[in-house]
Amino acid sequence: MKKICMFAAALVLSLSGTLMAQTKKSFTLDDLMYSGSNFWNLQPENLHNAWWGDVLVQLNADDVCTLAVKGKAVARKPIFNLADANAVIEAAGLGKVHSLYYASFPYAEKSQVLLKNSKNTVLYDWKEKKVLWSQPRVSGAIAEDFNLAARSTAYVREHNLYVMDASGKEHQISTDGSRELVYGQSVHRDEFGIHKGTFWSPKGTRLAFYRMDQTMVTDFPLVDIDHRVAKLVPEKYPMAGMTSHKVSVGIYTPATKSVVYLQTGDPTDRYFTNVAWSPDEQTVYLIELPRTQDKAELVAYDAATGARKQVLYTETNSKYVHPMHPIMFLPWDETQFLYRSERDGYDHLYLMSVNGGEPRQLTKGAWVVVDVLGFNVKTRSVIISSTESLPIRNNLYSVNVSTGKRTPLDGGTGVHTATLSASGAFICDRWSSPDVIRKIDVVNTAKATSVNLLTSADPWAEYEVPEITGGTLKAADGTTDLYYRMVKPVGFDPTKKYPTVVYVYGGPGVRNVEETRNYMTRGWEIYMAQRGYLIFVLDNRGSSGRGFEFESCTYRRLGEEEMKDQLKGVEYLKSLPYVDADRMGVHGWSFGGFMTANLMCSYPDVFKVGVSGGPVIDWKYYEVMYGERYMDTPQENPEGYEATSLLNKAKNLKGRLQVIVGYNDPVCVLQHSLAFLQACEDAGTQPDYFVYPGEGHNMMGKDMIHLHERITRYFDDFLK
Repeated sequence: MKKICMFAAALVLSLSGTLMAQTKKSFTLDDLMYSGSNFWNLQPENLHNAWWGDVLVQLNADDVCTLAVKGKAVARKPIFNLADANAVIEAAGLGKVHSLYYASFPYAEKSQVLLKNSKNTVLYDWKEKKVLWSQPRVSGAIAEDFNLAARSTAYVREHNLYVMDASGKEHQISTDGSRELVYGQSVHRDEFGIHKGTFWSPKGTRLAFYRMDQTMVTDFPLVDIDHRVAKLVPEKYPMAGMTSHKVSVGIYTPATKSVVYLQTGDPTDRYFTNVAWSPDEQTVYLIELPRTQDKAELVAYDAATGARKQVLYTETNSKYVHPMHPIMFLPWDETQFLYRSERDGYDHLYLMSVNGGEPRQLTKGAWVVVDVLGFNVKTRSVIISSTESLPIRNNLYSVNVSTGKRTPLDGGTGVHTATLSASGAFICDRWSSPDVIRKIDVVNTAKATSVNLLTSADPWAEYEVPEITGGTLKAADGTTDLYYRMVKPVGFDPTKKYPTVVYVYGGPGVRNVEETRNYMTRGWEIYMAQRGYLIFVLDNRGSSGRGFEFESCTYRRLGEEEMKDQLKGVEYLKSLPYVDADRMGVHGWSFGGFMTANLMCSYPDVFKVGVSGGPVIDWKYYEVMYGERYMDTPQENPEGYEATSLLNKAKNLKGRLQVIVGYNDPVCVLQHSLAFLQACEDAGTQPDYFVYPGEGHNMMGKDMIHLHERITRYFDDFLK
C-alpha cells in the first residue's frame, strides 16, 4: 500500500509538472524587441539612480528619495515629489515637468535639483520650494551641450553654432553654416570615439568646437520619397581612397565674444580627435592622426591664441593606431594625466606629464581596460572596468595611481556597468551574469565592500525559455580561444536533429558574447529557439576586447580570417549529433551582413540559407576613416580590395540569400547591395532583396518587428 501511495504521489507530481510546462507562455516579437508593445514589461526590475555628491538618490516618476547605507541595510528617505515641484515651476510660468527620472543634482549638500521640460531648464530648491534659476530651451536646436559651472548651453540651429548664457541671452558663433560647412557637430563620421562637436572648458569660460568643411566631398544621392515627387537628400560620403573633408577646431571665449582657431596647419587628410581641456582652461589637447592612421600625436595648444605649444607624445604602428579616449587629468595633480594606448598590444592606462617625457604604464596584462569611471580623490586611485578576470567579463577595480596596485571591487563574475559618486568614494554597480538576472549594489571603493540595493526576480518565469550555454573553441590558428553561446530549441531533445542558424557580426569594435544575463542573447534568438531552431554565436578573431593582435590579424583582408574562425564554429556544430548539417543558415547585420553574404558565397556548400542585412559588399564603397584603417586605400591595397569584394564572389551563390537594406542608409549606402544584385544578375545567380523605404542603417519602431518577422519567415520557408 505504501508503494502504491508513493507511486500515486509521484504520478501526481509528474502530471502537475507536465501541466505547468504546458501552461508556460510563448514569446512574441512584441515581447522580445525593444520597439515591441510588451518589451519593457518583461525587463528585469530596475532602479533609476543619480548621485547627489556622495549620496545615492533613487529617481521615481513622481518622487525622489535618498538611499542611505547603514551596515548591510539601506534606508530610503523621501526628499521631494513631482507634484510639489510642479506647483512651484508652473506658478513661475516655466511649464510642467512630466517625470523625475532624468533629474540631476549638481551641488553636493545643497537641496537643489536640475529639471528639464520641453521649454525650460530649471534649478529648483526643494527645501525652499522655489525656482532659483531657469534657462529657455531653444526650438529646433540640436547637439545641445550644457555646462553647469557657467550655466550656459551650446547648440546648433539651422547649421550654425550658438551659445545661450546663464541669463538666457543667445550668442551666435557662426554665420556661414550649411550642410557643407558643419559647426558644432560630430566629425570624421563618428570615428575615433567622436560623438559630439562641442567641448566646454571645466568652468565654462571657453568652448572648443569642430568646424568641418565638406564642400569637396562627393554627394551620395539618397532620396526622400515622402513627397508627391521624390526629393534628393544627398549625404556627404567620402569613400575609401577618395577626397575627404577638412576639419578645424575653434575656441570661443564668451567673455570677449571672440573666436580663434587652433593653428594645426593644413587639415587636408588629417584627423583631429579626442579634444580635452587642462584644468586651468589655458590649454587644449588633441590627438592628431594622418590619413594613413599609422601615427598618433598628442598635441597641446594655447587656448587663448590657438598657437601650437608642443607634441607631448607620439605613437606609431605599422598597421594602425586607434585613439578613442581623451586624456584625463588627475584631480589632485594638474600636471599629470592618464592616457590610454594599445602600445603594448592591449588597451591600458599610462601616466603622463604636461611637460612630456616617457609615459609610465599604470595597468598591464593580457587584458584590456574597458572604461575609466573616474577617481577616488582620497585614496588617489582611478576606478576602472576591465577584462582582467575573463575576456567576456567586465569587472570593476580600484587602481592606485602611485603603485599600480589593483583592488577588485566586485565578485569577479559577470558584466558590470557603474557610475561613480562625486568624490569617487562609492559606486552604483549594475550587473548581471548567466546566473544573475540583475543586481544593483553600492560599493565602497576604498574598502571594497558592497551592499545590495536590488536583486531582480526573473521577469520570464512564466515563459518557455530555451537552454542557453556558453563555451570556447579554438580559432583557425589552432591556439586562440574563441567564445561562443548556444541557444538550444525550446523543448530540446538530444535525439533529434535541428536546423541551425549562425548569427554573426565578427567585425572590429563589437563583442557579441558576454558573461551577462543569457550570455547577451538577443530577443530574436529566443524567438527562433521557440520555433525549433538552434542558434550559435561566435566571436571570431577580428572582433573586440581581446587586444591589438586579435583584432588586427584581419588587416588589409577583412573577412578572410573571420570566416576561417566561423568555419571552425561550423565544424564544432557538425560534431554535435543534434545539429542538422544539411540545414545550416547564417544571418548578420552591417559587418555581419558582409560576413553573411561572404560565407554564403565563399562556402556555398556549407550554408543553405542566409539573411544579410545592411551589408558592406565592396570596401571601396565604404567610408574613408573606418575603411582605410583596416584596409588601407584601394590604391595602396588593390589585391586586398579585389580579394574581399563580394562582387567577385556573386557567381558562387547557390543557396537562398535574402539581402535586406534601409533605402536611406547613410552608413552602408545602397550602392553596396545594388552592385551585388547587378553582379548576381550578370552571373545568373538568384538572391532575394527587400528594402525599407525611409529607413537608415537599422530599422526602428514597428519596422523592427516587421524586419524580424521577415527574417524568421525566410528561414521558415527555406531552412526549416
